[in-house]
Amino acid sequence: MNSTSQRSTSIDPNLRLSPHLVNNEHTLKTMFEHCSDVIFRDVTLQGDTKLLLIYLDGMIDKDIIQSVILKPLMYEGIPQGIGPIDSIAQMCDQQLFAVLETKKVNTFHDAADDILKGNLAILADGEASVLLTNVSQFEARSIEEPSTEASLRGTRESFTETLRTNTTMLRRIIVTPNLKMESFHIGKLTQTEVVLAYIEGIVSASMLDEIRSRVQQIDLQGVLESGYIEESIEDTNFSPFPQMLSSERPDVVSSGLLEGRVGILVSGSPIALIVPMTFWDGLQAPDDYYERFMYVTMNRWIRYLFALFAILFPSVYIALTTFHPEMVPPKLMLSITGLREQAPFPTVIEVFIMEFMFEGLREAGIRLPQQIGPLVSIVGALVIGQAAVQAGIISAPIVIVVSAAGISSFVIPRYRFGYPMRMLRFPLLVLSGIFGLFGTAIGMIAILSHLIHLSPLGTPYLQPVAPTRKSRVKNVFLRWPRQRADKS
Repeated sequence: MNSTSQRSTSIDPNLRLSPHLVNNEHTLKTMFEHCSDVIFRDVTLQGDTKLLLIYLDGMIDKDIIQSVILKPLMYEGIPQGIGPIDSIAQMCDQQLFAVLETKKVNTFHDAADDILKGNLAILADGEASVLLTNVSQFEARSIEEPSTEASLRGTRESFTETLRTNTTMLRRIIVTPNLKMESFHIGKLTQTEVVLAYIEGIVSASMLDEIRSRVQQIDLQGVLESGYIEESIEDTNFSPFPQMLSSERPDVVSSGLLEGRVGILVSGSPIALIVPMTFWDGLQAPDDYYERFMYVTMNRWIRYLFALFAILFPSVYIALTTFHPEMVPPKLMLSITGLREQAPFPTVIEVFIMEFMFEGLREAGIRLPQQIGPLVSIVGALVIGQAAVQAGIISAPIVIVVSAAGISSFVIPRYRFGYPMRMLRFPLLVLSGIFGLFGTAIGMIAILSHLIHLSPLGTPYLQPVAPTRKSRVKNVFLRWPRQRADKS
């Protein structure tokens, strides 16, 4: 196996084809040794012209090869008015494959790359080049409803793993030639196609140049998902907050493009990236702009309050009950104290135990099969929580606090944006368990300072609140109704 690998990689990428078909066939068979899905087929045309057809089984349309290429040449003869074909140049000049996308290359490296992308390679004896025709066809997942972004009123379509299907969805929504799509191939081994989508005239030229430069500088062996691109071009990898918005909905990506952002689509991934992202994007749902503004405004305030509740409630509970009981109403404090009399651990340890248990159940619900995952997570939480309280290991208020904070994080519409809210609870728990409300305040100031200094691709993360842009800040807290055009 090692010797085969050495033979395959020892071929110079710039090695050009020979005029002798036998030599070319030997070199290509060496490159594709032990590749049972690469098919070599010999063909003899009129005039004794020998051809070699090479294609990847499972990625080509065999009907096109039979009806458009082989049948006219071998069974029906050369069309009238066209003399004997004895070279690839004549095939192109005589437009025998006019219905197909064709090109010529003269290096083995280029020929092998195109064969692996689903092209049919045609080599002729006496020719030091190869004719490549695009006859690719392979199984692809059909367009389905979004699985991670619930849609109440918006589109029911989601991206698929097929890049051209995804770009077509965007073209159907934004019907203008100003919608540009630049293609790059990233990954030394995978040669994954990555597309930058943007609207010319709306996108910032400097931001687009920066994104294009970062994508071109990616040096990876392979790119299997859009997350590879995200991690390679983001400003800092050590921030818990996502710096790019991910979505599987074409209407969400189109909305970002109309706002002057850049969409990044990756072949093989149904998740597109929208660059840059702000803090407020993580708290806004796609359906916010499809519903009446009054409902959306109320829901936005609910999300903001519950997001704050999700990150602060456990640490504030620890600080108040441990360090500042005078700030809690006396009857409530007496009730909490009575329930905690049998608890063997300090409040901060109890909260840590329940937080880890809650996160473990959440992860189990995601990883288990879809039919039993939700059942296990819900039943597990109920059974374990109730058993822990009855056994006196955990006090009942702790179960309520942790459950309320965990459920609050589900209100955040962007699932990935809930991760930092859950992660940051743990350092806040430590600070509040050591310093009380003073420690909680230190933690929140540190988080706000980080958010203020975070500027993905030069865009302030808290924009338009900090720095303030009066024309857009109202849209963060209110979903203002659209103005009707004046009638002349």
